Amino acid sequence: MFGPDKQSGQPKLDCGGRFGNMASVGEFNSFSASIPATKVELSVSCRGIPGKKCGTIILTAEELNCCRDSVLMQFCANKLDKKDFFGKSDPFLVFHRSNEDGSFTICHKTEVVKNTLNPVWQAFKISVRALCNGDYDRTIKIEVYDWDRDGSHDFIGEFTTSYRELSRGQSQFNVYEVINPKKKGKKKKYINSGTVTLLSFLIETEVSFLDYIKGGTQINFTVAIDFTASNGNPAQPTSLHYMNPYQLNAYGMALKAVGEIIQDYDSDKMFPALGFGAKLPPDGRVSHEFALNGNPQNPYCNGIDGVMEAYYRSLKSVQLYGPTNFAPVINHVARYASSVKDGSQYFVLLIITDGVISDMAQTKESIVNASKLPMSIIIVGVGPAEFDAMEELDGDVVRVSSRGKYAERDIVQFVPFRDYIDRSGNHILSMARLAKDVLAEIPDQFLSYMRVRGIKPSPAPPPYTPPLHVLQTQI
Repeated sequence: MFGPDKQSGQPKLDCGGRFGNMASVGEFNSFSASIPATKVELSVSCRGIPGKKCGTIILTAEELNCCRDSVLMQFCANKLDKKDFFGKSDPFLVFHRSNEDGSFTICHKTEVVKNTLNPVWQAFKISVRALCNGDYDRTIKIEVYDWDRDGSHDFIGEFTTSYRELSRGQSQFNVYEVINPKKKGKKKKYINSGTVTLLSFLIETEVSFLDYIKGGTQINFTVAIDFTASNGNPAQPTSLHYMNPYQLNAYGMALKAVGEIIQDYDSDKMFPALGFGAKLPPDGRVSHEFALNGNPQNPYCNGIDGVMEAYYRSLKSVQLYGPTNFAPVINHVARYASSVKDGSQYFVLLIITDGVISDMAQTKESIVNASKLPMSIIIVGVGPAEFDAMEELDGDVVRVSSRGKYAERDIVQFVPFRDYIDRSGNHILSMARLAKDVLAEIPDQFLSYMRVRGIKPSPAPPPYTPPLHVLQTQI
């Protein structure tokens, strides 16, 4: 039988008094569904052992409210029951959201405060949807436990409230008696097991990436392409830059696939396109920051097709050389990003490379500095090389650091392009998955910058209303 645990309200599977593999009990046989307006309940019968009831699994789903508010709350407690034999209690709170069928689901647990009967828990943030699904009068149950190392936490007591009550903030209305029903039933003189007090309640409205776009924030997209000799001679079919008249090379596929995804967020579709690691005509100087269209004063290309055209034109005129330095193109975009910090513009740099990086220390320093600016970096690795250095720059596991300073936020997303093409290397397997992975971190990186700077989205302009044409007639 599948149902709520009496203490936690969490799902508990009981198969004839023992826990085990569902396959040993039975398999799904049939189901029936009940679908009210905002709730779905699915009953699935199990079968497998002849002549024996194998139980029923009941799945319940509830439609999420569109409320986007979050609350920042802090609680303390006084004179809680002493539960530990050699010391005081180690209390923590467990918050339960009530469901439409009367059951409860855990939605938050506080940290444990050790050895005290008068704990002050840290403030925590939770979405209103998670707390009560936007229903201000829905019951919220809060349980108080004494933490035990072996996991058998001792129940101290509980109380109920609602979002509407909590929203009154710190007041006499938000001091709650912690009641242990068993103790209350056994002891006539029992009053409570302590009190819990709401110290603060702050409502915040969560804003989305699209709120800023609707409010007029402009996304500026810059492309940087690796022209180093490690890519191979463009005249040879083995080169990542090989100009095959019948199909796109690795750089062309990555540029077109990723660029067409990102260009939808750039309103004017004019993209600065840079190259690095090549010798330039006519004097053969090495550059790590040159305009693909040959115009350093105006490196903008019209759409991704314009970038592709400039890329192929550059392949015919420059000499692949080296080393592979990322820092110059990162600093190039950072200079523009540093001049616009009011939230009206955000910069995204796409670097396409074969993965052999030469200026790791300088690149890390550039990323640490850029993490304070309104910009993100997408690195797409092409070819068969190992991309350990790129994974390090990604910063998902360990935040990038330079000279003892850590990046203020994670601004780098690395994607190995080979994961999205077939074995022949000619066709992209899944544009949808590529789009998802390329853009996965951009909205959160964008929002983290705006949030830290306290920048709110501007109001969206009113929808366009075409003028009314009055039909005039002559009499």
